Amino acid sequence: MSQILEIKVPDIGGNENVDVIDVMVKVGDTVKVDDALITLETEKATMDVPADAAGRVTEVRVKTGDKVSEGSVIVLVEAAGDAAVSAPPTVAAVAEQAPAAPAGKLEVTVTVPDIGGHQNVDVIEVMVKVGDTVKVDDALITLETDKATMDVPSTAAGVIGRVLVKVGDKVSAGSPIIEVAATANTAAAAAAPAPVAAAPVQAASHGASPKTAYGNTPVNESIFNRGHAGPAVRKLARELGVDLTRIKGTGRRDRVVASDVKAFVKNLMQNPAAGSVPSLGGGLDLLPWPKVDFSKFGDIETIPLSRIKKISGQNLARNWVMIPHVTQHDDADMTELEAFRQTLNQEWAKAGIKFSPLAFIIKACVKALQTYPDFNASLDGENLVVKKYIHIGFAADTPNGLVVPVIRDADKKGLRDIAIELTELSQKAREGKLKPQEMQGASFTISSLGGIGGTYFTPIINAPEVAILGVCKAQTRPVWNGKKFTPRLMCPLSLSYDHRVIDGAAACRFTTLLTQLLADFRRVTV
Repeated sequence: MSQILEIKVPDIGGNENVDVIDVMVKVGDTVKVDDALITLETEKATMDVPADAAGRVTEVRVKTGDKVSEGSVIVLVEAAGDAAVSAPPTVAAVAEQAPAAPAGKLEVTVTVPDIGGHQNVDVIEVMVKVGDTVKVDDALITLETDKATMDVPSTAAGVIGRVLVKVGDKVSAGSPIIEVAATANTAAAAAAPAPVAAAPVQAASHGASPKTAYGNTPVNESIFNRGHAGPAVRKLARELGVDLTRIKGTGRRDRVVASDVKAFVKNLMQNPAAGSVPSLGGGLDLLPWPKVDFSKFGDIETIPLSRIKKISGQNLARNWVMIPHVTQHDDADMTELEAFRQTLNQEWAKAGIKFSPLAFIIKACVKALQTYPDFNASLDGENLVVKKYIHIGFAADTPNGLVVPVIRDADKKGLRDIAIELTELSQKAREGKLKPQEMQGASFTISSLGGIGGTYFTPIINAPEVAILGVCKAQTRPVWNGKKFTPRLMCPLSLSYDHRVIDGAAACRFTTLLTQLLADFRRVTV
């Protein structure tokens, strides 16, 4: 028996009337949970909206150019049999079922745990709504005491049937937060927390910090010692590369709210309004952007920036302002490599496979990233997230602007596979046919100007990555070999790196290894 489900636009950060710039499905398509359905564009970013149900698309309710908000219906999906049951239900479907729990499930009430004896604590953020599916330890609400903020995690997994608190409420230990339709096994494994008397502070072992009991899940007391910003605001600041300590909050007790972060970034990226000049701290203020009537000096033409240039321009400006860039330059002797490349091109010409210098550079970068994993990482607050995968992005020049396709799992692909994928992605980039997911997830980026010329330059890091390699056109130069000058094909390399993560010595080791690999490509296999 089939069931028709509505898939709607989820919470998109409070944005309203957001542009639909791409529709990736049509009637008759079969979608899985998390498959991208549409792409939205706000003033600051683009985002894919994934499916939260699996099945066959029976109707598409939006088209490119439409404007949508949270709750707008995107598609109708026919989910048959078990698929309809396993797919996450829509908000409307859950609302119709509440308060009765579905068959085979238990209704569990999640309450506020022991919060250090505090009473009547303010609820400053509610992070869930009816119909959401939560897992154990997912944050539900944020509380604020006189000294700190804290997240309250869920102690049960399931679908939320009722949310029992709202922003501005005051709660204490034992106050109900949500009701969850949880399966019997889940409910038994993660029971709702008892009142504070039944959830005492556990005795601390020697040398260990005391821990507060959140139901069956011990939580370190450091959860109470966070700065003056809620988790959603901290997440937004991380995504935008903003240091929260540089922002004066406008919330209660100078708390930084989302609008403060957005205003800070907007002031940095755009022309500041009269009398509103952003400060970079230390007494350094940005002057207003100069306004000039260029028509006074001659004929002009005003051409709107393309969508790609507007988005990439904002990202590049943010990255240049927020990341302390340092660039390490080096030269790679690619004489033998070029001879090998030409031989491969002759051998594979009938198969239509062309090996560009960039394919070899990508393969060499994979080896260098495996040797120095800090270059294949991202900075997240005070933590370095080192990735176990290697996805290489490469900057592609198109008529509409710069795009960065991504070769995923480059460490698991041979040179021939990389060469084929490079050709295919480059062609799609020039034709404007790249899908959003083909430009996401890069852990390291290469910007190659080898087909144009140049010597050295300073590429801007593609946040949240910590390094980017710039490549210019290889040129034949006289090189001293100890006895005489010989002609060698030398390729200029420019490695920009985030000095907060990588120091100069590490960057020099990275480029030195890279030049060794390109000089003798056999080293890549060692």
